[in-house]
Amino acid sequence: MTSVLPRPTDDPRLVNLPEAVRTQLQDRFKLVATPGGLSTSGSLPFNQETASPPRVQTGRAIVSLTQVEKIYPNGSSALVEANLTVNQGDFLFVTGPSGSGKSTLLKLLYGHEQPTAGNIFIDNQPIDKLRGNRLAMMRRRIGIVFQDYKLIPRRTVAENVAFVLWAQGFTRKEIHRRLWPTLKMVGLQAKAQCFPDELSGGEQQRVSIARAVVNTPPLLLADEPTGNLDGDNSLQVIKILKKLNSIGITVIVTTHDEHLVRASNHPVVQIKQGRIHHLRH
Repeated sequence: MTSVLPRPTDDPRLVNLPEAVRTQLQDRFKLVATPGGLSTSGSLPFNQETASPPRVQTGRAIVSLTQVEKIYPNGSSALVEANLTVNQGDFLFVTGPSGSGKSTLLKLLYGHEQPTAGNIFIDNQPIDKLRGNRLAMMRRRIGIVFQDYKLIPRRTVAENVAFVLWAQGFTRKEIHRRLWPTLKMVGLQAKAQCFPDELSGGEQQRVSIARAVVNTPPLLLADEPTGNLDGDNSLQVIKILKKLNSIGITVIVTTHDEHLVRASNHPVVQIKQGRIHHLRH
């Protein structure tokens, strides 16, 4: 890490960040810090020796959609009567052709879009009804991995990953305690001082994954995380996601890569003409 780690809210250069970065990163973590710099749940982060968060109890529904519809102003339907339950500890693939509604589904799950009808519960909270600070607090419990990485160009790998912790007001000591095991988990300790343009696409995606899980969210959403990667890097990213799932994080991955889906034995749903079909339980 660099010797000085400014809080992002104190850094006027953040005003000039790309709008997508500000919207997806800074606005997600706009709340003041929790007492003592702990996470929302109060649980500890990745163990320093094993780089693993504590295992959570499985079997409880963490995502629930009931008769959800999403119709855009132009009249196009992204989702129609969508019903879906994902239990804590599950790993779910969501497939379907481009434009089928996969990204819309994830946007609904983290509150970026609102459904036209139906109910969406995340960890027993109606995320479609949450606004303001309550929505921002819920988003702290959801890690998001984007296809195009959305890294901050003028920040190092370490700074990109630590960004969400700065924004939540974690102490310097707590940032370091969480940061290095997370970088180790994705194999990027040696790249900590590199900038995004010095990394390969696969490495940038691993930075994105590290940033999404550094505050130990119970739910991880990955939107086409291998869409810009070659076969070897795609398998490496999926391997990391499976490792996260094995230590208790619920993972939902959208993809149109049937090879990755066939190579896995995890449950699969397909979105076709706005409807969710269960292909493999």
